[in-house]
Amino acid sequence: MHSLKFIRENTSLIQDAISKKKCDIDLDEILGIDFKRRTLIQEVESLKADRNTINNKVSLNKKENKDCSSLIDEMKNISIKIKALDNDLNEFNNNLNQKLMYIPNIIHKTVPDGLSENDNVVIKEWGTKPSFSFKPLSHMEICEKLNLVDFKRGSKISGSAFPLYIDKGAKLERSLINFMLESHINNGYKEIFPPFLVSSQSPFTTGNLPKFKEDMYYIENDDLYCIPTAEVPVTNYYRDEIVDEDKLTEKFVAYSACFRREAGSYGKDTKGLHRLHQFNKVELMKFSKPENSYDELESLLFDAESILQKLGLHYRVISLCSGDLSFSAAKCYDIEVWSPFENKYLEVSSCSNFESFQSQRGNIKYRKKKDNKSDFMHTLNGSGLATPRLMIALLETYQNKDISIKIPDQLFDYFKEKVIK
Repeated sequence: MHSLKFIRENTSLIQDAISKKKCDIDLDEILGIDFKRRTLIQEVESLKADRNTINNKVSLNKKENKDCSSLIDEMKNISIKIKALDNDLNEFNNNLNQKLMYIPNIIHKTVPDGLSENDNVVIKEWGTKPSFSFKPLSHMEICEKLNLVDFKRGSKISGSAFPLYIDKGAKLERSLINFMLESHINNGYKEIFPPFLVSSQSPFTTGNLPKFKEDMYYIENDDLYCIPTAEVPVTNYYRDEIVDEDKLTEKFVAYSACFRREAGSYGKDTKGLHRLHQFNKVELMKFSKPENSYDELESLLFDAESILQKLGLHYRVISLCSGDLSFSAAKCYDIEVWSPFENKYLEVSSCSNFESFQSQRGNIKYRKKKDNKSDFMHTLNGSGLATPRLMIALLETYQNKDISIKIPDQLFDYFKEKVIK
């Protein structure tokens, strides 16, 4: 959440983000409320100064045994006015704070300009698209024939979009998670195993609340939210704290189940493992000094890419345009893995720099060595990776004509078998 001072000094930047991210926010209205609020503050401060002056006169008159009843009445009248103005001020502050929650993060100057995902820019591709001497099967057909995921029983147990991994499917899912965790830990990330339920302040910090409340599962009796990603608990690790500059950049990796209502998924591909209400993901998180954060974004992207390279899966990296950028992000790269059956790319990771947007919402600061002053750190995160579409690409890429699946060499230490038959 931006400070009012920042908004006043960077009105064009804020308006640009509001327009390009298609947020229904009236910035002129917010600035008008802020102006009235500051006018009220000046009026209240002036009245308080008058009251203090009169109070001093009352004290002097009492010492000199002079009548001070009129001064006392005047002071009471001023206090009544101050109380009324304070009530007005509270209303202005509450109204303003509500509106500030919906102002998006600014857009970094290197983000491509565009209106929608059609304007995203392909940065690079890695590997080659697999070719087959036979007609490849879809991941759903493979899962059914090899008894890897039971979509019907999963639906019976919980409803649609809750997959039930079984036998070698469950083993492969667990192997992928462990492989990704250990790969990132070996690359300098510190592992966290976070809670999957959080209080409302945590998703407020990340920008999920209040704007995207309808996409989250809420447990009313306990006033807790199911996390949509491990980004939510891990970002709040340093909430309301000031850490020493020497600790930055700090890197965390966390596995979690992720829960999403997918309230806006109507008309999108929801078959199989494509768009789920519950799925698994390994998340990468960085806390960085502002001057280093864009270098850290590039290395975060590289770390996420390395998983696909180790697994030998063809993918591409795109830079999201301004119109496709999320509410909280200042810049974002998506990594899309190739699905041979569907003949298209599927998103498996988003790597984002939020600059100080989340830190301001969560009061996450670091203390500078040079002057001992505190400042908001920058937060970054990326999937490293989400498993559903990774599983789709892996099963479809490594399928054989006899409907067996070759296991990539990098997974052998975890899966302990070279082929699923």
